[in-house]
Amino acid sequence: MAKGIPNQIFRFGLLVIALVCIVLIRAYEDFLFYDPFLAFFKSDYQNQVLPDFESLQLFLGIAFRYGLHMILSLLILYLLFRDKNIIFLSSILYFLFFLVLIGCFFFLLHATKHPNYLILFYVRRFLIQPLFLVLFVPAFYYQKMIKK
Repeated sequence: MAKGIPNQIFRFGLLVIALVCIVLIRAYEDFLFYDPFLAFFKSDYQNQVLPDFESLQLFLGIAFRYGLHMILSLLILYLLFRDKNIIFLSSILYFLFFLVLIGCFFFLLHATKHPNYLILFYVRRFLIQPLFLVLFVPAFYYQKMIKK
């Protein structure tokens, strides 16, 4: 029993570091990522026009941020559940969700002159925040409890 304690402390330490990294991504988002929509959605955006943006740079910034969140989220899921099947499934889901959401995001931006800002806001939110982690942890925990 005493042999597992240093391992649990190490896992807990890594978990805390991963969570701190997620917080730091949010704290320094203005400096780390190109996203003209940060200021746009912080204001009263319903009565404004979309800001000018560079599509490729915006895609790369969102993809980089999503990738960072995905890596940290997969690490957190592994530290919590220590199950490679969960990591494999989560990786596939993260990839598929990214393809669907980034497609929807740019479709909404380019398909109409005045897109629905609320839908655009929430699609972007799923791309730039670790919301899938918030959904996956309870889902996998529930699955684990059901299997016992």
